[in-house]
Amino acid sequence: MFENKKPLQMIWGILLFLAGVGVFIRIPQVMPQIEKIELYSPVLLFIRLCFYLIGILLIGGGLKKIYLYSRKLEMDR
Repeated sequence: MFENKKPLQMIWGILLFLAGVGVFIRIPQVMPQIEKIELYSPVLLFIRLCFYLIGILLIGGGLKKIYLYSRKLEMDR
């Protein structure tokens, strides 16, 4: 059972990385829609910062999982 989780960790890392890239691609498309909502106009900078932080965390987490998985493969050889 544990052997099946190893490739799953690599897949999960790749998905995290791609989700982070997707957040960065999507931010410029979504922010104009959020800017139209008057309620959020005072905190637009904070909202944009939070979106970018989420993207950075997703990319960082994905890269960490990919790195640790590839390192574990090298150690097993």
